[in-house]
Amino acid sequence: MTNVPPGQAPPDPFAPAVLGPVRLRNRILKAATFEGMSPANKVSSSLIEFHRTMAAGGTAMTTVSYVAVSRDGMGAPAEIYIHEAAADGLAEIAEVVHAEGAKISAQLGHAGAVGLVRGKRLLGPSKTRTIAGVQVQAITRAEIDEVVHQFGAGANMLAAAGFDCVELHFGHHYLVSAFLSPKWNKRTDDYGGTLENRARLARRILVTVREQVGQRMAVIAKLNMTDGVPGGLDPADSLRVARLLQADGGLDAIELTGGGSQANQMFMFRGGAPRKEMAAVLRGPQRLGFRLAGRALLREYPFEEAYFLPLARQFRSALALPLILLGGINTTASIKSAMAGGFDFVAMGRALLREPDLVTRMSEGTATSGTCVHCNKCMISIYSGTRCVLDHPEPPAIS
Repeated sequence: MTNVPPGQAPPDPFAPAVLGPVRLRNRILKAATFEGMSPANKVSSSLIEFHRTMAAGGTAMTTVSYVAVSRDGMGAPAEIYIHEAAADGLAEIAEVVHAEGAKISAQLGHAGAVGLVRGKRLLGPSKTRTIAGVQVQAITRAEIDEVVHQFGAGANMLAAAGFDCVELHFGHHYLVSAFLSPKWNKRTDDYGGTLENRARLARRILVTVREQVGQRMAVIAKLNMTDGVPGGLDPADSLRVARLLQADGGLDAIELTGGGSQANQMFMFRGGAPRKEMAAVLRGPQRLGFRLAGRALLREYPFEEAYFLPLARQFRSALALPLILLGGINTTASIKSAMAGGFDFVAMGRALLREPDLVTRMSEGTATSGTCVHCNKCMISIYSGTRCVLDHPEPPAIS
């Protein structure tokens, strides 16, 4: 879909829509926002209730975030990873969300060099160090093959559990994103150098996942339009990657994003930079690293409504695939503007953390904007249960 032709009405964002093989009740998705509610590395009762609330609030599809393909793929504690003990909980959360009339997706990925988790190896395309000075190992070719297999196995487990969609995490400086980026990918084999080589891992994962799930579920990818750092993936190369993924034929949509967690994290959030709050919750090497690099990691970017829209328009005009607009979507006007600009869906994150029923109230006309103030203090709550800390300052009991 491209820009809506003159004289033709854009789609109603609150009317049913189709994403690959999945029929959705509207065009508004709950974006992946890591919940920090899986202390046993599987679905908890608290996580089920979190997504039940999002589903009951009117969103078309809620996204469980983040599901790692392996323990090494984890980016934080209290995170789900693909293993047999997680299967029953995944099936239960899918059933509960479906009972509320919504669909369910899971963000599936390998965090690579992002995050310090006990027992996790920091892996990247090339040997380097994190912004905090921690050593990152170069992943071997055999390990690359293993990661591709793990993505396929993870997607298959999600499909068997009744999930409607899998979101392949190709952004935010995670492993696949780092392979795409000339900043972190210094390889000299056929996974480095040219853009086609740097995109090889992403394309192999996509083909493998689609082979595993067939048409049992929708397959989307979260892709950086830009890494937001000097020497990183730029929009021109990102668009070339998107065209390669489109040509491979396995995707039902691309969710456009930017920035990431290895450097310049606030590029993807915008608004307040909660440095004081972040320093207070970190421990050990993480706290020391943040004290040394916190200002660089959490830079100040003023919040703007739909802040990724200007850059995303370049992708909309060049691609035929359905596109999901992300980033600062808080108003009915922004949602309708996205539809008029040819975007097929929008994804909302922080706005729904504060008001899970916002989509219902927007569709009924009783609300035209959310009340999120973009302070980003919810970022810190991932360590105790993701929530709007302005309304819920005390951590929930995770069970």
